Amino acid sequence: MSEITVIETTEPWQRAGVYYVRTEGMVKGFNIPLDVEFEDDGENREYSLLLIDGFPTATCRVKILDAQTGKIERVCVLESQRGKGVGKRLILETERRLKSRNVNKIIIFSRDAAVGFYEKLGYKADWTNTKDGFFKEVHTEKILEDGSYAI
Repeated sequence: MSEITVIETTEPWQRAGVYYVRTEGMVKGFNIPLDVEFEDDGENREYSLLLIDGFPTATCRVKILDAQTGKIERVCVLESQRGKGVGKRLILETERRLKSRNVNKIIIFSRDAAVGFYEKLGYKADWTNTKDGFFKEVHTEKILEDGSYAI
């Protein structure tokens, strides 16, 4: 059985794992230019990184918008691991971390093709609030209720 861990990145090697997943998944997988994929990154950014047996496999960026609202961005799972529950585990662990910081509302702008994934996790899509770019992005949000999660 594989060991799956989700960590909040604090070390340079962890950030390297984040960049590896995003380069493989978004730059190579969806042809996003390297400078565009990393244009908003910086030293003060927060990330979750999912490791399977120590290997970087999925990641997302976390932003606190206000005292009760967080945003999960740049969600990426290596193509070979999609459809195996890895993305679900990443999002739920990130929600748990945000809930521990008293965040109770989470926003994700989802690729339109991935909205169903987020809806299964309890996110509500607002198809009237979209953004165009490399993908059509749909505003989704979720209110964290009691802090219980089924992983």
